[in-house]
Amino acid sequence: MKVLFNNKFLNHNKVSDVEGAYRLAAFADSFPQEDMNGEEYIPIVHSENHVRFIKEACHNNSFAAEVQLMPDSYAAAISAVGLTVQAARDGNFAVVRPPGHHAGRERAAGFCLFNNIAIASQLLVNEGKKVFIFDFDGHHGDGTQSVFYDSDKVLYASVHQMHAYPHSGYPGETGEGPGKGYTLNLPLLAGSGDTEFFAALDKAIAVAREFKPDVVAVSAGFDAYEKDHLLQLRFTLKAYYECGFRLRRAFPNIFAVLEGGYHNDIKKCVESFVDGVNVGGRPRKNLFGEGMSAG
Repeated sequence: MKVLFNNKFLNHNKVSDVEGAYRLAAFADSFPQEDMNGEEYIPIVHSENHVRFIKEACHNNSFAAEVQLMPDSYAAAISAVGLTVQAARDGNFAVVRPPGHHAGRERAAGFCLFNNIAIASQLLVNEGKKVFIFDFDGHHGDGTQSVFYDSDKVLYASVHQMHAYPHSGYPGETGEGPGKGYTLNLPLLAGSGDTEFFAALDKAIAVAREFKPDVVAVSAGFDAYEKDHLLQLRFTLKAYYECGFRLRRAFPNIFAVLEGGYHNDIKKCVESFVDGVNVGGRPRKNLFGEGMSAG
């Protein structure tokens, strides 16, 4: 797994002290510039009216999804979709802005314009694949849940802080119609740390093993990190490494996309998760000595 990034993500909503360019400043010029225009994929999930609304809001420097938009915001948004699709193809981590998991089919919210991971996942479903979306952003991914709530081709599991924005993601929300039983919400109390996260992670992995996904899509938000400004969870860098490691030990095909995280350590968090995935993907050591044989 490698990081996909483009400096154009720093041009969207530059000066905000919440979802601002500061979040990804440490990535500037640290990685090769990757780019892909994902505009053609957006209608896979979002309505024509929603796409038009976002495009016009950016062109007119309007306020939407709790952020000030500008033409550079649309350029960043379509690249965020594109790099997420590219990450899904190659098993990489798309470090993008704006994030996506609060965006519904016809709704922009929570700093999210288009739902990057939902678009990439639906594209995979259209190709006949089953997708396990694991969302460990500290806020519940209400947009992603809503997109796949009636689908049995996507298992959506979320670990997030209980009673926080967007005030959804309770255990009783399990899907509807053909999707009944394919949504798994694992909310944690404020103050929860690595131990509680690992228990939720292992439960999600156990359920996903039964689902037998072709691809694992990770909504990697780092606002559950102990230094985050908005939430009260206490995950450490070790949690993100272990998350990547355990997911990759369990499943061969994984990609990830950045969601939230409101602090200056996002690069450290991303690198910890990527290291865990890459170490988890290494073959296990031979348990037998060279002079031993089996059978």
